[in-house]
Amino acid sequence: MSLFENIKPLIYKIDPETAHNIVELIFKTTRRCPLFFNWLIEKNFIDDPMLNQKIWNLEFKNPIGVAAGFDKNATMIPAWPVMGFGWGEIGAVTPIEQPGNEKPRSWRWVEHEAIQNAYGFNNDGMHIIKKRLEKIYPFVLPIGANIGKNKTTPEDKAIEDYKALVKTLNDVVDFFVINISSPNTPGLRDLLNAEFIAKLFSELKSLTKKPILIKFSPDMEDEMIINLANLSVLNGADGIIVTNTTVNYDLIETPVKKGGISGKPLTKRSFEVLRIVASEVFGKVPIISVGGIDSAEEAYKRIRMGASLLQIYTAIIYKGPSVVRDINLGLIELLKKDGFNHISEAIGVDIPKKLTKDEDAS
Repeated sequence: MSLFENIKPLIYKIDPETAHNIVELIFKTTRRCPLFFNWLIEKNFIDDPMLNQKIWNLEFKNPIGVAAGFDKNATMIPAWPVMGFGWGEIGAVTPIEQPGNEKPRSWRWVEHEAIQNAYGFNNDGMHIIKKRLEKIYPFVLPIGANIGKNKTTPEDKAIEDYKALVKTLNDVVDFFVINISSPNTPGLRDLLNAEFIAKLFSELKSLTKKPILIKFSPDMEDEMIINLANLSVLNGADGIIVTNTTVNYDLIETPVKKGGISGKPLTKRSFEVLRIVASEVFGKVPIISVGGIDSAEEAYKRIRMGASLLQIYTAIIYKGPSVVRDINLGLIELLKKDGFNHISEAIGVDIPKKLTKDEDAS
């Protein structure tokens, strides 16, 4: 039994947010022990030619990234390779510092291997976060900034928040992720509409040459997902991330009716949204899959369905800090088993082929 399995019962007795803060402190402390820090990188970080990719002119040593929400304030970036991650997202970052929603705002549902959070974009604000990034950028791994509007910003002023974030962080990150799909900021998901997306991309594209991605909610109707995927690409999105957390509380029959659910209960819907998006825009922009990925088999399934990159967060809580290494090593074996020489050969091979008019007529 691993060390993590032995201490897991103790971890689960601690409030989830407190546990997360302890992890953050541990990573800060570990950096002061270079020999141990470097040993962990050598142990966990997988840099294999089969998994290396160049996307948006950025080098991804492996496809597994840390999802937004884990490193909200850009305080743990040096520890990303320690955990085996090949890239990651900070944030969500807002223009002005905000404390987030009232506590408790995070719940751990062990029997479902799920986390429910209602943090509400708690972060130190773009100026403080920029100062932290300036000390380490450029980093050895690609860094994305998940950006969102402040809670107090009215919807008709939301674009100004996103513009301010792009202007401020442009020189210290490698790409941006537009977050208008979190369930924890009132009115945010209302911005997932054609008019707003068209205007938003038009404004932001004039401010940066860095890639701009958009993150989708799993709670949208399938038809809306199809429309927004095509609309996003049409308006200049450089990539699509599927999906954010879900507010489908029936998945775990949770007594808490706020916040979003992540982890294993999201696996099925997250994969389904990936399938829908890939069927529409695969080959036009890279797709990133996140939500319920906790094994090499699930990761490989997402890759074959069109995901170029993957993200995890909740899996760390239930599978332990070695899960990224295990997924990457497992992916190499699965690729070899199917006769692939490189991950790019497997991306999208399971996407359903659309019928042409001629095929349909016959």
